[in-house]
Amino acid sequence: MSIWDRLGDFILRVSSSASSGVADVVEAVRTVFSGDADLRRRVAFSVAMIALSAKMAKADGIVTQDEVRAFQEIFEVPAQEQRHVARLFDLAKQDVAGFEIYAERMAQLCGSGHNNCVMLEDILDGLFHIAKADGLVHEREGQFLHRIAEIFHIDEAHYQTILSRHVNLGAGDPYAVLGIGRDKPFEEVRKRYRKLVLDNHPDRLIARGLPQEFIKIATTRLAAINAAYEMIERGLKHA
Repeated sequence: MSIWDRLGDFILRVSSSASSGVADVVEAVRTVFSGDADLRRRVAFSVAMIALSAKMAKADGIVTQDEVRAFQEIFEVPAQEQRHVARLFDLAKQDVAGFEIYAERMAQLCGSGHNNCVMLEDILDGLFHIAKADGLVHEREGQFLHRIAEIFHIDEAHYQTILSRHVNLGAGDPYAVLGIGRDKPFEEVRKRYRKLVLDNHPDRLIARGLPQEFIKIATTRLAAINAAYEMIERGLKHA
């Protein structure tokens, strides 16, 4: 049974309650899948990406076709399960609890050490992928994403590294992507680059709970890391 079969059954069961909000869906992930930690992470990630994408779309007041296409690039949903995804998307848009309470519950799924939970960075990367689909990250989308990072306990320096993978920050951009200072010797830059490639290999992301269907996020992240390193290397050769 695929992640979508399990997720579709779960969404149908939980959202059928007239009183359910998306925060209740998150709590249900914790209880329904309590016996399978790997499946719980995979379902939680899927729910987070669907629901927070809906809330972010609401942040700037309009869902563009570019954002819908970007959403579909991440979510290769089987045709028979698309109605369940749409149901959760609509539920998220109507949830009076608001995105902050929802994001806090997502962070809690990582446990007491959620500031080290890499799945939360994966979620933020996916949201950036959707936000920038129409060519730029709008101010209200940026505020939304920054607040999500705060709730996820992603510190400002780390947030800037994530941001730089999606938004051009100027001359320091490639160094920001690698999360290393411009004053560091090239050997340290190369060491940092190799660690990032290893940490962000798609196999690593699958192992920590990122569903196979969302490897688009991993490949996009690796492309940004590779491009940044190549830019730094070219710059030093021509210096």
